[in-house]
Amino acid sequence: MVVRQPRLRPRGLTPEEPGCAKPRPGYSRRPRREIELSTRPAAVLWDLDGTLVDTEPYWIEAEYSLAERYGGSWSDADALRLIGSDLLDSGRYIRQHMGIDLTPQVIVEELIGDVLARVRSSVPWRPGARELLTDLGRHGIPCALVTMSYRSLVEPILAALPAGTFSAVVTGDEVTRGKPHPEPYLRAAALLSVDPTRCVAIEDSETGTRAAVAAGCQVISAPLHGKVQPGPNRHLHATLVGLTADRLPQAAVR
Repeated sequence: MVVRQPRLRPRGLTPEEPGCAKPRPGYSRRPRREIELSTRPAAVLWDLDGTLVDTEPYWIEAEYSLAERYGGSWSDADALRLIGSDLLDSGRYIRQHMGIDLTPQVIVEELIGDVLARVRSSVPWRPGARELLTDLGRHGIPCALVTMSYRSLVEPILAALPAGTFSAVVTGDEVTRGKPHPEPYLRAAALLSVDPTRCVAIEDSETGTRAAVAAGCQVISAPLHGKVQPGPNRHLHATLVGLTADRLPQAAVR
């Protein structure tokens, strides 16, 4: 019997959330996302799921379908815990917590097949993402895709973008250690022949943000289906809408 929990409403960080400092009386301050910066990064490293495309609901539905097929139990709390994680690590978690007798490899294969069918039907672009990609290309700033999804799932999304949008692609089946380990971001920077400390990463999850910060990147975190904690080298945004090459954090300046 599948135990379904109520759906959690996605949300991003807003100025009203706890932890956001209020300006002093008489002190005017523009929102962080409106600050124009003169120094552009050497490269921008993009997460995929939840950042470039809002496929996290696809993954969650695939997980529930898996539970239904094999008589397991699942909840939104379980699903949200896996956002941004390495797929095999997710497979191990699902095997244990969903209570199904499948290997992590088979679990991942079934999930990918389900999500791939949904992506081929409709690519759910995140607002502002393609516009920012276009602006970065116009300014000659190279981009890399750094995702824990496998190459087979990434290809249909790349095919929906102009050729050459990403100068490098790192997928979860091409690294030995996935996020939150920094290896995926370090590999992407190496493929672009740039110093990771001069790169900006764009993420939506705490797991991915940890990986990018550990690699030395400045990180724009725009959480959609979970929360990202504030901290050094983390620049929190509610949306990617309105971000341009000139408004990214100064990745080369500490």
